[in-house]
Amino acid sequence: MQSPPQTAPEQPTRRAEDTFRRSAQWTALDRRAVDVARALAMDAVQHAGHGHPGTAMSLAPVAHVLFQKVMRHDPTDPGWAGRDRFVLSAGHASALLYVQLMLAGYPLSLDDLKEFRRRGSRTPGHPEHGHTPGVETTTGPLGQGVANAVGMAMAARYERGLFDPDAPDGASVFDHTVWVVAGDGDLQEGVCAEASSLAGHQKLGNLVVLWDDNHISIEGDTATAISEDVEQRYAAYGWHVQRVEPGPDGDLDPVALHDALLAAQRERGRPSLIAARSVIAWPAPRARGTAAAHGAPLGDGEVAATKTLLGLDAGLTFHVPDEVLAHTRTALDRGRAERTAWNARFAHWQHSHPARAAEYERITRAQLPAGWENKLPSFEPGTTVATRAASGAVLAALGPLLPELWGGSADLAGSNNTTIDPASSFLPAGNPLPQADPYGRTVHFGIREHAMASVMNGVVLHGSTHVYGGTFLVFSDYMRPAVRLAALMRLPVTYVWTHDSIGLGEDGPTHQPVEHLASLRAIPGLNVVRPADANETATAWAEILRRRRTDPAPHGLVLSRQGLPVLAPDARAARGGYVLREAEGGAPRALLVATGSEVALAIAARELLQERGIPTRVVSLPCLEWFMEQDRSYRDEVLPPGVRARVTVEAGIGLGWERIAGEAGGVISLERFGASADGALLFREFGFTPEAIAAEAENAVARAARR
Repeated sequence: MQSPPQTAPEQPTRRAEDTFRRSAQWTALDRRAVDVARALAMDAVQHAGHGHPGTAMSLAPVAHVLFQKVMRHDPTDPGWAGRDRFVLSAGHASALLYVQLMLAGYPLSLDDLKEFRRRGSRTPGHPEHGHTPGVETTTGPLGQGVANAVGMAMAARYERGLFDPDAPDGASVFDHTVWVVAGDGDLQEGVCAEASSLAGHQKLGNLVVLWDDNHISIEGDTATAISEDVEQRYAAYGWHVQRVEPGPDGDLDPVALHDALLAAQRERGRPSLIAARSVIAWPAPRARGTAAAHGAPLGDGEVAATKTLLGLDAGLTFHVPDEVLAHTRTALDRGRAERTAWNARFAHWQHSHPARAAEYERITRAQLPAGWENKLPSFEPGTTVATRAASGAVLAALGPLLPELWGGSADLAGSNNTTIDPASSFLPAGNPLPQADPYGRTVHFGIREHAMASVMNGVVLHGSTHVYGGTFLVFSDYMRPAVRLAALMRLPVTYVWTHDSIGLGEDGPTHQPVEHLASLRAIPGLNVVRPADANETATAWAEILRRRRTDPAPHGLVLSRQGLPVLAPDARAARGGYVLREAEGGAPRALLVATGSEVALAIAARELLQERGIPTRVVSLPCLEWFMEQDRSYRDEVLPPGVRARVTVEAGIGLGWERIAGEAGGVISLERFGASADGALLFREFGFTPEAIAAEAENAVARAARR
């Protein structure tokens, strides 16, 4: 641990107004830097032959003010914990971000801009987290960035509560701002509306969204699709709303932008929306204000004309004058100075709070505390427990030991068993509920499944806490775009999806998932875990927690509503598949492979087959993805290639199971929607019985013998 300074560094408060004005000085070099940024964006798109130049041109003053005047960041250390976060929700305007990163001194060069949108470049078509230094999240699907930013703002508050809850507002080393640039398309997406409503309810004063109000989308003027008063909508959500009009020349006024951004940063009790009226592709003489400028190169002639209008040499491409680069690279000096000052304050915090500092180190390294596995619950074999209840028991047991574990449900906590602490709800000061706590453990996402999944992505992107969110499996459909992005970014978020089959019963086909398991397994990088019983559920949670450090990825924990027979615990469940019941009377002639509630049916079917003289092995396969990670020898040990009579059993569509069953095997599945009736009755009606499984296994044995 670092030695503390002799005296505590001065704690920052809101900057004084005269400091705002001094830092807001707008010089001829600032204007020239903005014009050069516009030219670079045009050149990058023109050189690539495709892309989105218009927004990158019109918002160049916004980006310059943020990266050069307002935002706390250090280009030499893009992952610095004390930085502000910047999210380009309008990810199609990626050139806007790449140009600012290069000009400010991040590890991005003019050559990288020349490789814009090309294979293997650090400047892909849309920003990609983990690929380009300075990119905080993968954006492009509209609305996702705004929702990610809401998660970042929530995470910042939660982490402050973990490590520095007693510091005055604005004075903690963990206080910072989440800045977002969003377009008309973002604000039209439903996920953005859900997330913005949640942000207003949570009073996230550390969140600022600048809305590029340019009235243009791909199909033309936004009057084709939207007529609501967006500012009034956000005011109704509980946001602080400002408007910035163009300057006298029609361009965005950088000083007005600067003042609005700082006013938003000073607003601590509400998230802020800044409606900035811009003209897309400004100042291109023919392309500005047109839909064509949104998503296509301007053309050599228009690029040259625009450069001439800006006072730049039309014959030069990817040109940054030395004086402009020297000016924008002063961001390096500012960033280093801010980080040095923050490091001193952080060292003082470490010295003053040694226990919290030790916890911070453990959590940021994704390490689990010693002895945590001893706290996992164990369930008595022979009893009956719903796996959703077992999951709730795991959360209750581990919650006191793992403060980084937090989450909730999309208004289904009582059904999902996701309440980690009923006495502590993540709610802002002033909320009337008695359990409200700005730093609470249990999150009430509301009936906002899509936003919940996107917010969870933002939480994980922000720091090192482990967030989970629950709903019914059938409603994973509402979450899918954000789940896909979590898989794309390899984010260790955990989805608690309960009510996993027709076994949920009388709620009927609208709530009974059929195609969902296959659909989710089709997402590369998503691990779908469907435990057979309570002990497999505990093992699954333990493995998910371990993998957060060793192999980060999203996990969907798929759980039953109905009680399931408890089996003896077996650590091999963490390998994704294992031999649960071995064949008796010789080597196995048939394999029964099942997941979830159907494992108990396979065990019963095995007894019938054994009585009929067919040695049968039962394999529990809670996670196909984990199983396929194992080496070939282990997989062949569990599923011997020579045993071709295989029957897979899962109460969902059979798509994908044929690769396990093979040519001689059989797939017992559900290829239709369910019905409103008792779950046990539906299992019998749709052929999920020991007798049906045994009969299919006998057929498979016969087919294998003939081939």
